[in-house]
Amino acid sequence: MESFVPLAERIVDALLESRPGLATLAGDHRYDDRLPDLGVDAVAADRAMLTDASHALSELDPDALDVTEQVDHALLTALVDRELFESTEIRAHEWDPLAHNPGPLLHALLARPYAPAEVRLTALAGRLAAVPDALATARATLGELPRIHAETAVGQFTGTAALIRDEVPGLLAEVPALHDRVEPAATAAIAALEEFVAWLRIGLAADAGPGRDPRLGRRRWEARLWHTLDTELGAAEIQRRAWANLDRVTEEIRAAAVELVGGPADDETVRRALDLLAAEHPDDHTVVELASVTMDETTDFVRAHDLVSLVDDRCVIQEMPDFARGVAVAYCDAPGPLETARIPTFYCISPTPAGWPASRVESFYREYNDHMIRNLTVHEAMPGHFLQLAHARRYAGPTRVRAVTRSGVFVEGWAVHAEEVMVERGFGGLPVRLQQLKMQLRMTINALLDQLVHCDGLPESEAMALMTGRGFQEEGEAVGKWRRSLLTSTQLSTYFVGYTEMAEIARSRPDGVSVRQWHDEMLAHDCPPPRHLRTLLGV
Repeated sequence: MESFVPLAERIVDALLESRPGLATLAGDHRYDDRLPDLGVDAVAADRAMLTDASHALSELDPDALDVTEQVDHALLTALVDRELFESTEIRAHEWDPLAHNPGPLLHALLARPYAPAEVRLTALAGRLAAVPDALATARATLGELPRIHAETAVGQFTGTAALIRDEVPGLLAEVPALHDRVEPAATAAIAALEEFVAWLRIGLAADAGPGRDPRLGRRRWEARLWHTLDTELGAAEIQRRAWANLDRVTEEIRAAAVELVGGPADDETVRRALDLLAAEHPDDHTVVELASVTMDETTDFVRAHDLVSLVDDRCVIQEMPDFARGVAVAYCDAPGPLETARIPTFYCISPTPAGWPASRVESFYREYNDHMIRNLTVHEAMPGHFLQLAHARRYAGPTRVRAVTRSGVFVEGWAVHAEEVMVERGFGGLPVRLQQLKMQLRMTINALLDQLVHCDGLPESEAMALMTGRGFQEEGEAVGKWRRSLLTSTQLSTYFVGYTEMAEIARSRPDGVSVRQWHDEMLAHDCPPPRHLRTLLGV
């Protein structure tokens, strides 16, 4: 029987080869000239590979492994089983056009200087050349589409075409000798993307209804939740804890509002306090600059309070590319754990979409006001995602398993815990404290929305009432979150569950160990699900 380390490495290699996007994200550039093959034969072959891997892993006795290998065995088994579940049960490539967007894979080669321009352009030419066939496969594979996914895809695929049109010439100017290879592939890719967008528009015009229901239903949602979270908490317990947390944080934000503006400890006082803070906000022209200022503020604060060890990695703050917009307002795009080049992390913020009325733009920036941007930077960058993922890249284990099994529960849980740690020590004063509590309400409502929308058919009107009422959200933010609850499933639960579990681990800090030492230890094992982090920390 094959021992664990060589078996794990063989399975990781198979996963990276069949998932070029995962490989690029992880920092393995052997497959940078490929797009995923989502054709019938390739999908069947992938399922066979996953089935073989699952069987091989099940034949090993985890108790015979050391603790590090036991965790890696559990992580790899969970990944293989999750990929099998996605392929056989969810089958997103058959109904979600966003699963076929080549934009992120093209952007990774254009934006990250991990290799000389000639190397990246050669790989880019391969990916561009694959776009027409990939989109032809998408049209042949996709059945009835949820209307909201089709509408979002129109924007994202249009953004991908713009990415090629706007960004490729600049890189190509560095290596003119590759013009005859890259330019025709870019032109054909743009044409294929425009044809695909036209195909989506025809479908939207032909059927004014909602299309396929994007809600998974309880059976599939709970199964997907189990795979996403890798936690011992069930759906019912998560919902119970979420409602209880909503009540607890409501009392806290009322007390904070009284401290800021006076008056009774009620929702009206909270609204007065939040309205006061919302008046101080950026706009489309200043939001990225504000994020840069807050990055300096948060870094200085973390250093002064010795909360966690800093790194010398670079973080670039920029406007979110068009192809990625429509799901979240901000994200952190970090180099993968297998990346050997010294390249920056991108903290991306999305300005409001072109065409939004002035009232909706104003609502958006009242939500993402100066103080909320400070809290957002804590979450996305310092000491949240940017710093945490920088620590994760420094982990070196016996296998590459953790490089391909990043736990969203760990990642989001740490970021929300970081928000709480910062405000507890006074970062941003009472204004940021109020925004952090508002984010706690939003995070908790995210978990409730995720379950109520997909399992209980929660209508839009009730979802909006929950977000704007109990969550004190601006209408623009609530509209975006409603869309996100339909565009995704189970990801919105990772924040609350992750925070619950990571904060509990943080409270388990042994006597005599400083906050910085304990946080460093929490971040020293890459990004395993919190239940495995407990094992590795011995708590």
